[in-house]
Amino acid sequence: MSLSPSELRLVRVALAQLALSALLVGVLASFAPRTFYDSFPFLTHWVDLLPPYNAHLTTDVGGLQLAFGVLFAYGAGRPSRGLVTPVCAAWALSQSLHLVFHLSHLERFGLADAIAQIVTLVAVALVLPAIPLVVLRRADARSGNAPR
Repeated sequence: MSLSPSELRLVRVALAQLALSALLVGVLASFAPRTFYDSFPFLTHWVDLLPPYNAHLTTDVGGLQLAFGVLFAYGAGRPSRGLVTPVCAAWALSQSLHLVFHLSHLERFGLADAIAQIVTLVAVALVLPAIPLVVLRRADARSGNAPR
């Protein structure tokens, strides 16, 4: 992977942000599922607006988030096309489906919470994972290499 220092930094920052987001959700949902359900994202509460509470589902989601967080953290430290491309694509897919669910279940949310939730989900589902993918594609185009 032939990236300029600024491109490499951008890829690492995006992956680190994704890792932090996934690990925060993953730790809380895995080890304090009731707190996650009742209080996430802390300044307000969104999860409990979509009842009912299910500890098994919540801890399963937490485990999935933790797994992605580990992959993103590893990718931020040692970015490689073989890891960055599939993990960002898989995350974008799973989080896009999550976004679609939330877009169709806003009836219990106040306007400010609905907007904040959707903006946050778009940023995490689509914008952050797109950054490393776009940077890699541009580096390939610049070097004349086809993506692998």
